[in-house]
Amino acid sequence: MPIGMLDPRTATSGQTAQRALAAASSLAPPGVVSHQAARDPKGISQGPSRAARSLAASVSSSRSAPTDHGLIMEREPLRLAPGEPLWVFGYGSIVWKVGFDFDERVICAARGYRRRFYQGSTDHRGTPEFPGRTVTLEPCDADVNPPCWGAAYRVPPERAEEVLEILEVREKQYDKRIRLDLYDDNGDVVVRDAVTYIATGASENLNWLGEASIEEVAETIATAVGPSGANSEYLLNLADAMRGIGVHDPHLDELERRVREIKENRTGE
Repeated sequence: MPIGMLDPRTATSGQTAQRALAAASSLAPPGVVSHQAARDPKGISQGPSRAARSLAASVSSSRSAPTDHGLIMEREPLRLAPGEPLWVFGYGSIVWKVGFDFDERVICAARGYRRRFYQGSTDHRGTPEFPGRTVTLEPCDADVNPPCWGAAYRVPPERAEEVLEILEVREKQYDKRIRLDLYDDNGDVVVRDAVTYIATGASENLNWLGEASIEEVAETIATAVGPSGANSEYLLNLADAMRGIGVHDPHLDELERRVREIKENRTGE
């Protein structure tokens, strides 16, 4: 039976969808907690700076201003062979707040992609009035750029449908679910056909913010707050998680440095 596809018209009425929505909204792991980062950063923004207010105004005036549309992106059903486990690749919040049961974790990398804060978040780390920024995978030249490191989680076959339902809601504002092979530091494939969610600039992605200067991105992240907490918490936890698995990501490290500077320079933070 195809799995991993919730009908937006009924996603709030069925018991299964309600459980998935609750799990995705809280991002609280149902059982496996030993792999999560323990850091709890302090310092939520006391209000947007002048630059941040200007940035919010420019976003709200854009024809592609992010919207908390509440819909789960329509996707092709995911077909797994009988008895086949589900592998999920985490390169963002899943690395430090998994949110589902798994029985194995593998540190690995996606070749031909880089981590960038291009997706607007109006449901977790920002609001429609002031969207936060969360990561996506941007395609790049694998011969020139280093791979994007993260972690792959093995979900046993009997839990695959449940986990896909959770992920479809949790990642509802990301417009693509893809499958990809993952590599170790020797360049060997260690996981095949892992599932992950990415955001693109396609017209159906109502939350796309896209590329911006690192100063703009840092200002947004230092300021935005959403139902799941501060956007800066998302960044700092991700940076901590990457260090915890021995990953050095220069772009992530530079954003962390700039966001910390912004917050330290604000009164009361």
